[in-house]
Amino acid sequence: MNRTIKSNMLNVALTAAMVLVSAGFAIAGHAATDTSNLAVNATILDACTIVTTGVNFGNYDHNASSDKGATGSVTETCTNGTAAKITLGQGLWPTATSVDGVPERQMASGTNRMAYFLYSDEGAGTLWGNTPATGVSQTGTGFEGEAITVYGFITAGQNVPVGSYADTVVATVTF
Repeated sequence: MNRTIKSNMLNVALTAAMVLVSAGFAIAGHAATDTSNLAVNATILDACTIVTTGVNFGNYDHNASSDKGATGSVTETCTNGTAAKITLGQGLWPTATSVDGVPERQMASGTNRMAYFLYSDEGAGTLWGNTPATGVSQTGTGFEGEAITVYGFITAGQNVPVGSYADTVVATVTF
């Protein structure tokens, strides 16, 4: 065989070998892929807490010509966007005719009673009761809520015996 033919055959063989080796690397280097979506979710639930500061009337003079006023507060903290209603119960010693919508609250000293009223406004125009209509509406911000003032008044001229008078009113946040 002549040298040119041998050289051509060698070149063809080398070229074929290189093509096979390159094809093998290309096949080995190619990876298949697939995708899928990963769902991620969370649920934010309505939640509220409530804290109170009591109404302390101090000393009451039944001879005073005007009502005795004092304030306390109710602070609600609700999840951002949560609609809430804050109501105040009738207390431990309501009158026999007291109802949740128009509570007639009384403080007690033993068997003695002294009437008082709780309002959601300073002008004593809106009695704060224990119904949705007589409660105070708030919308949560997710941060500690603003203190809502409770305005308390003891009507003037109540001639009651000496003593320390007290009551407990349940504050409720409904959401």
